[in-house]
Amino acid sequence: MNRYSNKVVVVTGGTSGIGLATAKAFASEGAQVYITGRRQETLDSAVKSLGGSVTGVRGDMSQLADIDRLYDVIQQRHGQIDVLVANAGGGDFAPLGEITEQQYEETFNTNVKGVLFTVQKALPLLKDGASVVLTASTTSVKGTPAFSVYSATKAAVRNFARSWILDLKPRRIRVNAISPGLTETAGLNTLFGGGEQAEGTKNWLSEQVPSGRIGQPGEVASAILFLASDDASYINGVELFVDGGLAQI
Repeated sequence: MNRYSNKVVVVTGGTSGIGLATAKAFASEGAQVYITGRRQETLDSAVKSLGGSVTGVRGDMSQLADIDRLYDVIQQRHGQIDVLVANAGGGDFAPLGEITEQQYEETFNTNVKGVLFTVQKALPLLKDGASVVLTASTTSVKGTPAFSVYSATKAAVRNFARSWILDLKPRRIRVNAISPGLTETAGLNTLFGGGEQAEGTKNWLSEQVPSGRIGQPGEVASAILFLASDDASYINGVELFVDGGLAQI
């Protein structure tokens, strides 16, 4: 399939996990893909693994100057964006009573401020009829111990999609949210403490998932490609769960 031939696609946080798998999937369908990452070495490695149709632009999406630099590059080379996947994000565990101001600010700056300005600053480049996909999370609709700050940011991201489809109605720009559940990524392993501890936690959590396993990044990427495509032309403002059914029980 080449649904994205001659299309310009931006995937923020595209150096690992779901972002990397998403960039790979778009590139395999003919897109010219731009990815971002905060560390140059990791970004270079990702670009090398993805091939010649992918360009890396170093940037921290919580920093407005970095977002501007990304779009300056695209403006000079293409002058438009067909698909924007605002994927950069992250978070750490901290129970109520141990949440610090630094953790709060870092998480909200990346997951909320970063998503907001990633999309807003893209507006002059986004084609009328373009597609925007925001990475939310099942945590936005489920209680998770010691993860309230991250979960709150993803609830904000989900509402961005609902609200922005009204703001962007005149331009026919669709905005949807993808909400992954447990997904096999390096970030998840780090969050769970790495090594045997992470494996034990993932095995226990897998038993809670109706599908009986955790997901793979490529499975989330496939859902993102669908939401961004003409196949989803009448889907707007939704939250698509890719979670093996966990958020549905």
